Amino acid sequence: MPDPSLLETFESPTKTPFLIEHINEEFTSVCPVTGHPDFGVITLRYEPANCCVELKSLKLYFQSFRNEGIYYEAVTNQIRDDLVASMQPSWLEVKTSWKGRGGIRSNITASFGDEHSSSNI
Repeated sequence: MPDPSLLETFESPTKTPFLIEHINEEFTSVCPVTGHPDFGVITLRYEPANCCVELKSLKLYFQSFRNEGIYYEAVTNQIRDDLVASMQPSWLEVKTSWKGRGGIRSNITASFGDEHSSSNI
């Protein structure tokens, strides 16, 4: 099961709005139907309110999905929900891009909050 307790945060270095983007190019989970591995790229974009996610903890959290039988849509929403609970950002977006299987590629996006202040960054 994905483990949100792995997520650690640190105080944001400024109260001025800014955008953070982290990209994980080696995400893996397991198809709950076939049991085959799914390979994806996770793009996390957020505007911190009071804290930022620590990168080693984010990597370990992502790795906790490795043997999880879970659909793409559930992965994307689970990551969003866990990061929002951990950081309480002003705005957050998680985009997952999945390697094609059977000629179909999938991109899933889940967001939290209003991007209004980040759009000017």
